[in-house]
Amino acid sequence: MSRVGNKTIALPEKVSVSVENGNVTVKGPKGTLSQNINPDIKLEVTEGELKVVRPNDQKRFKALHGLYRALVNNMVTGVSTGYRIELEIVGVGYKAVASNNVLQLTLGYSHDIYVAIPTELNVTAVTEKGQNPKVILEGIDKQLIGDVAAKIRSLRKVEPYKGKGIRFVGEKIRRKAGKSASKK
Repeated sequence: MSRVGNKTIALPEKVSVSVENGNVTVKGPKGTLSQNINPDIKLEVTEGELKVVRPNDQKRFKALHGLYRALVNNMVTGVSTGYRIELEIVGVGYKAVASNNVLQLTLGYSHDIYVAIPTELNVTAVTEKGQNPKVILEGIDKQLIGDVAAKIRSLRKVEPYKGKGIRFVGEKIRRKAGKSASKK
């Protein structure tokens, strides 16, 4: 029994869901998202709630049940409130500049790195005195914003000795002792 798939999705005001030929479209105040789903999986909208129903208890339908419920829930959350990911850049001389959906990163390499951000996302680079530079990604598509954040993070992974690199804000990095600690 799918515990995730059996949960109902609460539809906020100003959010509408339509299903046509295996394509789910969710419209809200922040935008519109659509997703192809298996035509055997049914979506029922009743009194501000959405329920995902599978046709029978075959193994493949059990797997798809929770998946499609999670995808539709992410779409409803995205068009109503949106998603936001903050990345922190730690290191001496590391910088970030955002303009026209292009992110310019100075990460200690011999050259700057330019990352093209999709037009569906908004990117801002914030540098405050005495703090590490931050890159803020905002958008309505959870998959897209996660992919872009992972790509930016992979440009300079956090190393465990000094903690330099790109990390999520609030992420705990497991630090290692250097050579001198092992000799004692």
